[in-house]
Amino acid sequence: MTIRRSLAAAFAMATVLASPVLAKDMVVGFSQVGSESGWRAAETAVTKQEAQKRGIDLKFADAQQKQENQIKAIRSFVAQGVDAILLAPVVATGWDEVLEEAKDAKIPVVLLDRNIDTKDPSLYLTAVTSDQVHEGKVAGDYLVKEVGAKPCKVVELQGTTGSSPAISRKKGFEEAIAGKSNITLARSQTGDFTRTKGKEVMESFIKAENGGKDICAVYAHNDDMAVGAIQAIKEAGLKPGKDIMVVSIDAVPDIFQAMANGEANATVELTPNMAGPAFDALEAYKKDGKEPPKWIQTESKLYTQADNPKAVMESKKGLGY
Repeated sequence: MTIRRSLAAAFAMATVLASPVLAKDMVVGFSQVGSESGWRAAETAVTKQEAQKRGIDLKFADAQQKQENQIKAIRSFVAQGVDAILLAPVVATGWDEVLEEAKDAKIPVVLLDRNIDTKDPSLYLTAVTSDQVHEGKVAGDYLVKEVGAKPCKVVELQGTTGSSPAISRKKGFEEAIAGKSNITLARSQTGDFTRTKGKEVMESFIKAENGGKDICAVYAHNDDMAVGAIQAIKEAGLKPGKDIMVVSIDAVPDIFQAMANGEANATVELTPNMAGPAFDALEAYKKDGKEPPKWIQTESKLYTQADNPKAVMESKKGLGY
């Protein structure tokens, strides 16, 4: 009996040693942009939940919206010898050197919700993102349809300068309104994806545009800036959602509350669960070495006041918001 037990133990040990790294054995570093918005906080929460569910040891680093902090975090993860790195890059450029270090250490990097500009795509395993140009186009198409032939002066609250969502969401929106002579993009400025900055910039737009009376709509690259803009519009004595249309991206609970109140018109959903597909890809890669597609695309869906905003808001409560 003792011999049998010894043989069984030896066999089990040999199997473990011969097996590739599975999810429960993985240590993953996660360099997050920060907590500048409700959506970002939800993404962090969902990533931690997914890691815990799969038995992954997640090393979390909040960059506080600074690229230098993310580079330090990645170097720390490399030094620790993690099995993989998740990176939500604060800006699109300036990553080659540090990602080369991760590659040399044979640590795969997965991009979450944002892309990078690089001439060497082998520096990352895959990117789990939405089609951010498409998001901007969906928002623009909605506005074009709602405005019809009426003259419409639009102001734009951009995301963080140099970030891939700010670049792509602007591009998609401009593609949608191109050739529509009745729609003009009058002003565009970064609100840095924050509610406070969105309110501040919207206040300046209102002052510059006849107390806001010349503004037909505000397009915000995320919901938090839109909520800030709504506050500014109300303080100017105007009705958001009516006097000035409000269209944004992310689909966080606060924007559904605003839609339920008639103060916002539409939002384009960006799921906060980027980690699920990312961990799936890493598990498959660690198990059999099979590389995933270079881009794993998530869905982008338009929500309006007609979509029962209160019910949608309730359905999102389990997503880390």
